[in-house]
Amino acid sequence: MVILPAIDLHHGCAVRLFKGDYAQMTEYSDAPEKVAKYFADCGAEYIHLVDLEGAKTGETVNISSVEKIVKATGLTAELGGGIRSMEVVKKYLDIGVSRVILGTAALKDPVFLEKAVSAYREKIAVGIDINAGKVAVNGWTEISDVDFRDFCKKMEDLGVQTIICTDISRDGAMQGTNRELYAQLQKEFKMNIIASGGVSTIDDVKALAKLDVYGAILGKAIYTGAIDLKEALEAAKGGKL
Repeated sequence: MVILPAIDLHHGCAVRLFKGDYAQMTEYSDAPEKVAKYFADCGAEYIHLVDLEGAKTGETVNISSVEKIVKATGLTAELGGGIRSMEVVKKYLDIGVSRVILGTAALKDPVFLEKAVSAYREKIAVGIDINAGKVAVNGWTEISDVDFRDFCKKMEDLGVQTIICTDISRDGAMQGTNRELYAQLQKEFKMNIIASGGVSTIDDVKALAKLDVYGAILGKAIYTGAIDLKEALEAAKGGKL
């Protein structure tokens, strides 16, 4: 299983939210490239980046920070947040991002999604953020009426190869990941499943690896020291982007 340590970007800083609430934000560093360098020094090969401002506005506010991270570390990066046009997809891929994640646009602009998947194939992932069984959009500020299972099936039928599924209720709460959710997804779909939200102990990492999910994103647990990144990487050896 692949481990993807996460950096959420806001005003060029590395931050974390509590359950997706922008009003409950903790800033960890004003130099996110240094955080990413630490991840690389621990042995990480991949990184998960989110432009929190982009998720709400659709603008590439933090693109310079993303470029610094990619250039400073050489980590294989995936990035989400505000990617709603082919121009923005290309912009991120051109600065060295390996895979872009479509969230709001995947639900609200199916024509763009189809174009992106057709043009870039495995370089396009879809982020499916779940709140009470429904898909959340616009930086988790809006809950749609779309069932997440139906949406996953649509993505698979379209040819999407990788989905990042986040249980918003667990994100940043340090209450453990939703193992039942990822077991269900792994059983029902053939796409690469990346677990996100609430991975807060080494036992969570081991449980997800046992489920044979493709990857797991680690966020707050690393920043607080609840999970040692080197230990997590050891516990989840294997897998490639």
